[in-house]
Amino acid sequence: MAELVLAIDIGNSTTTIALFGPDGKPAFRSDTATRRNTTRDQFAIVLKGIFDLYHADLTAIGGAVISSVVPSVTHAASASVELLTGKPPMMMSPGLKTGLNIKSDIHTQMGGDIVACSVAAIDKYPSPVIVIDMGTAITMSFLRGNVYEGCVIMPGVRLALEALSERAAALPHISITPPPSIFGHNTVDAMRAGVLYGNASMVDGMIGRLEEEAGISSAAVVATGGNAPDVLKYCKRDILYDADLLMNGLYLIYRKNTEGKGGRKI
Repeated sequence: MAELVLAIDIGNSTTTIALFGPDGKPAFRSDTATRRNTTRDQFAIVLKGIFDLYHADLTAIGGAVISSVVPSVTHAASASVELLTGKPPMMMSPGLKTGLNIKSDIHTQMGGDIVACSVAAIDKYPSPVIVIDMGTAITMSFLRGNVYEGCVIMPGVRLALEALSERAAALPHISITPPPSIFGHNTVDAMRAGVLYGNASMVDGMIGRLEEEAGISSAAVVATGGNAPDVLKYCKRDILYDADLLMNGLYLIYRKNTEGKGGRKI
């Protein structure tokens, strides 16, 4: 029987933890706040608590893979996984087999989260495909076959909203909730309309520009990330939402590197 695989993605705002069963499907997925000053034991306590919450057995884990864009948390997470499972996790880093042919000037600058999303997208969706990850930052990657052509990076929805509130003294801090109309009749509704319709228009526009630059009429478009559901409902383009894209990509990369499957290196 295939082993259970633990996948962890440490993002700037959220850390996602998923356990994949023998069938390659997530047995559970959990999101927790990223704590930048966490220690090995603190991370282990959180991880153990999540496994207890979902009635999962840590001792049944056959292997683990970690992607992180927060260096201060990376070592603590890796050490906690080894503490709890007795096995060092696979770390997303240059040298792993991914199956991607990445067009990049400096491969080490490519985030593991972007690589994982791309691997899952080419496995699941038709080519060419644009992959949008809406987290602290918004990244939009263009893939043609197994070739990673490049990406654009923009401020995320909440990051932009926080910057607006902090820099403009008269504008309040607000939550991201749908406005009654695109026509804001007060400051709060005007800000909500601006951030939601504005980001949706930006996404629609960037999709068109990427397609134009690639010389194609249309591409498949898939989005993931915590802020995606808030924005996608206002987009005019047909965009699929895949909440598990990144975690599925981590699982696929783990398999590529432990089962001897083909794939070109990062």
